[in-house]
Amino acid sequence: MLRKICPIGNSFGVSIPKEILTKLHLKAGSQVEVNLDEETNKIIIDPAITTSYKETIDIEFASQVKEFIEHYRPALKSLSQK
Repeated sequence: MLRKICPIGNSFGVSIPKEILTKLHLKAGSQVEVNLDEETNKIIIDPAITTSYKETIDIEFASQVKEFIEHYRPALKSLSQK
């Protein structure tokens, strides 16, 4: 889905289609994490972990899983396409 980068104050933003927000249970005001995958030069936007998840998920374990996925993303993507 092609989008344009737009100025927002002293920063820039990209609109996210409503269908994607709905599937991820996000809305205006929801927090997301924005990261750069320097190996692939891709911007990664992840929904922020809400307090309800923090109560049920070990944050250290979730962080380790996230690091694993980021490190092995190309291999995981290749496996998912087989």
